[in-house]
Amino acid sequence: MHTKVVKIDSADIDNKSMTEAAELIRAGELVAFPTETVYGLGADALNPEASRRIYAAKGRPSDNPLIVHIAKFQDLERIAEEVPRQAKLLAEAFWPGPLTVIVRKNDRVPRETTGGMETVAVRMPNHPVALGLIEASGCLIAAPSANTSGRPSPTEAAHVAADMDGRIPMILDGGAVGIGIESTIIDLTEEIPMILRPGYITAEMLSGVLGGEVRLDPGIIAADSKTKPKAPGMKYRHYAPRAELTLVEGAQEDVVAEINRRAAAARLAGQKAGVIATEETKGKYRADYVVSIGARDDEDAIARHLYRILREFDDINADVIYSESFAASGVGQAIMNRLLKAAGHRVLTV
Repeated sequence: MHTKVVKIDSADIDNKSMTEAAELIRAGELVAFPTETVYGLGADALNPEASRRIYAAKGRPSDNPLIVHIAKFQDLERIAEEVPRQAKLLAEAFWPGPLTVIVRKNDRVPRETTGGMETVAVRMPNHPVALGLIEASGCLIAAPSANTSGRPSPTEAAHVAADMDGRIPMILDGGAVGIGIESTIIDLTEEIPMILRPGYITAEMLSGVLGGEVRLDPGIIAADSKTKPKAPGMKYRHYAPRAELTLVEGAQEDVVAEINRRAAAARLAGQKAGVIATEETKGKYRADYVVSIGARDDEDAIARHLYRILREFDDINADVIYSESFAASGVGQAIMNRLLKAAGHRVLTV
């Protein structure tokens, strides 16, 4: 299959390109497109065969639910068994934006889209190309990240092409995304709303809107659960570079010393070592490839750079990667969640 890459200006969307992409969606085909979080791999969410094609293109386990992207709140009412009051409050506060809500589905949503679950994950993206594609196609669009399963999520169209060239008919290239990590997921089917995946919308922000307790799934920072996942990314290794990644936590000077020691040992063993540093520490490391993910007080930048940096280590054929750890609060919690999954929960405390 030939994959067509179409440049599209978010500020001046080409109607011909959008029409072509929308026709593919209606025909049950796949189109990759930008959102404010990461690039999505889209298909008609109410077409079981189209959802199966997403799983096949990604090599994604079929029990890993897909997120349904909508362009107006009424679309949630079309596919939910009922819309909780909490969903309305959160939509008013955060939609369009990087928040996914889980509600009980109705019969319009095929189980192929929900990974066999009786719940459905839904969000309204805050990106003109994403919203334009939903509206032009007349479909609700199921869209996980547009990468092969387990790889770092794509934040640029080139990342999509690296994984999906020859697997899908079209990529809409809208440039680099703004946020760089996937949406926060909150389960509203629980007695107390539960965050299943942290993201840019934090627990404090959610509880502030809901006016009550919001729980965190214990698997967010702990090792992966063996139970059936209710949301994308809960069960399987995600976001991983090809090289073995280890997180090193402790006092800054101890972390730097330990990473330098391990990088030197790797070099003696004939391995290429990479280091994920911060602006504050990048000059202290001695390794084959040292990259700053950003300043520690700029978590937005760290989140935006994370997946691109993980892919860079693949480009240089790194054998081992060592990363500093980050505060597990606010957006830092989402950053640590992605790093822990990328590392397979391999953490060294010094």
